Amino acid sequence: MQKLEVREPVPYPILIGEGALKEVPPLPGPAALLFDRKVEAFALEVAEALGVRARLGVEGGEEAKSLKVYGEVLSWLAEKGLPRNATLLVVGGGTLTDLGGFVAATYLRGVPYLAFPTTTLAIVDASVGGKTGINLPEGKNLVGAFHFPQGVYAELRPLRTLPLPAFKEGLVEAFKHGLIAGDEALLKVEDLTPQSPRLEAFLARAVAVKVGITEEDPLEQGKRRLLNLGHTLGHALEAKTRHALPHGMAVAYGLLFAALLGRALGGEDLLPPVRRFLLWLSPPPLPRLAWEDLLPYLLRDKKKVSESLLWVVPLAPGRLEVRPLPEDLLRETFGRWQAELVALGLERPES
Repeated sequence: MQKLEVREPVPYPILIGEGALKEVPPLPGPAALLFDRKVEAFALEVAEALGVRARLGVEGGEEAKSLKVYGEVLSWLAEKGLPRNATLLVVGGGTLTDLGGFVAATYLRGVPYLAFPTTTLAIVDASVGGKTGINLPEGKNLVGAFHFPQGVYAELRPLRTLPLPAFKEGLVEAFKHGLIAGDEALLKVEDLTPQSPRLEAFLARAVAVKVGITEEDPLEQGKRRLLNLGHTLGHALEAKTRHALPHGMAVAYGLLFAALLGRALGGEDLLPPVRRFLLWLSPPPLPRLAWEDLLPYLLRDKKKVSESLLWVVPLAPGRLEVRPLPEDLLRETFGRWQAELVALGLERPES
């Protein structure tokens, strides 16, 4: 069992490993459970262990992060008459954590919630740090709030039920944390499987990077922006493909673009480890895209400051900059990115 403690701005524990569910303290009042139907068996285990009878299952995936589903969950809580001292339990992957956290942030102006992440993506990234939100047709995560959980309890058993691509997808965020922290151990993912003896410690190491950054900058006014490495282009790819490209895979393509930006700005050549990682990850090939195809989504990106879109540029492992970049550099780098995709066999030949 790996145990971490977030201290700022709201203290809460993060437990990763077998038996995490047994560490949940008694609930102080009434509770409701929101879960992804894909992990219904585990969700029922959580409900029975904690004596929760009010349960609602929704289909996971980006479709869950919609105004429609958000409204349905709020109405369900209201119909159940859940008071302000109720606790919302959220069981599922990253989309459920984002949705459930935002529901908790806004129902009755805020109720406490506990996260029970069931994917590598949710464990490493979505369940930690207090970012909650939903999507709009115009872009990803354009509606949300900072609302911190009372605890994160990550059993690893549900990971063994994941399809291999979904398991690998979450390791993109861990690889990203390795680039941010300059931690070579987090760049070595090729031997990891749901049964790996070192998985528990690896996930905790990746989470610790995010905890350290979010404690220092919980509301993303400075250093926390580094966690957006790969996400600017990645979110545009998700939106353009109408989320047919999963989040982690989109971020992986964004990391390749970021590595090219870093090299263009005189940084260390990070392409070899990123190429190796992409080949191991084997993401779905992309259609042929033009810069203009992604530009509308980039212009609506939530990371804009005034009229400037900020890019996280890795100059070396552990050395990154957050800055606006000129349009001509971005277009030129996009052309190089496309050439890399062709060389790696990650671009579909059809338009």
